[in-house]
Amino acid sequence: MTIARQNKSCYNAPLVRRAYCVAGLARLIWRKTTAQYGLRNTIYRITEKEMKSDHRHELKTNELAEWLGNLPEWTKENLVTIIAVVVVVVVAGALYGWRLYSRNVLLVREQAEFTNLLNQISGGKMQILQGQESQGRDWSFLLLQPANNLQTFAKKTSHKRMAAMALIKRAEALRAELHYGSVEEQYLVNQTNLAKASYTEALEKCPTIPSLAATAKFGLGLCEEELGNFGQARQMYQDIAANSEFENTLAAVQAKRRLQTMADYQQNIVFKPAPKVPESMTQTIPGGTGQLPDIIPPFNIYRPLEFDMLPESKEPDEAKLPVDANVPGK
Repeated sequence: MTIARQNKSCYNAPLVRRAYCVAGLARLIWRKTTAQYGLRNTIYRITEKEMKSDHRHELKTNELAEWLGNLPEWTKENLVTIIAVVVVVVVAGALYGWRLYSRNVLLVREQAEFTNLLNQISGGKMQILQGQESQGRDWSFLLLQPANNLQTFAKKTSHKRMAAMALIKRAEALRAELHYGSVEEQYLVNQTNLAKASYTEALEKCPTIPSLAATAKFGLGLCEEELGNFGQARQMYQDIAANSEFENTLAAVQAKRRLQTMADYQQNIVFKPAPKVPESMTQTIPGGTGQLPDIIPPFNIYRPLEFDMLPESKEPDEAKLPVDANVPGK
């Protein structure tokens, strides 16, 4: 038994070693086969991609050549469509160019014209004041032509904000013409109604711009006040002052100020006649000659000045000599 077990153990040891060798050999063959197969797959994939790209390029080239070959026939069949598309593109380009031109060139031109009209109003006011002071004449009509020009400008301009501002300035010019001149009551009513219409039109053009809307409403309040409708004017001023959108505008400040001082303008103001000049201040001309006497005799530049020429002094020491500001007083 002992010998048999020994022989069996001896027989099993080589068998195990053989099995390990066979397993290792099988793994090695599997690895090499796998690596070789993966390399073949990689090469096959690269080759397949190159073949596909070349085939796609050939297909695209063939399609382009075929499209170019059929282009004349396709053009004849779709000639109307092509012309319509070209016309639409040209019109769209022209409209876009005109829009840019109107934004840049026309806008600058209109701004210069509007500034010129405002300068005409300022110059007209200066001429009116000069005419009243120097000649005592009423030249308030000088503001009517610039007012009409502002109305024409507001109609032709496409800029709504500038048009609204022109209408507001026109209304102010119409009201200023009434203030500078002495007019009849009916003329005052007619011109004030024209100013109201101008303010209303300005408000319709820019109702969402707080500064212009508040200014137009404040102008309407002034017109109502000048027509004697103090209740309506007060209501307009209150609406402007209570509107939160007009809080940071100049018209809101003016409306609040007007509400505080409006009661003072509801009374008619009558100026007293100018006082008479006292008789003691009037100077009579002696001798009845109609000319003032010669207080100082004519001066001869070729003769030295003599102090006895002055009638106030008989001696040179008694003459009232002029005082030199640079000489210290005695």
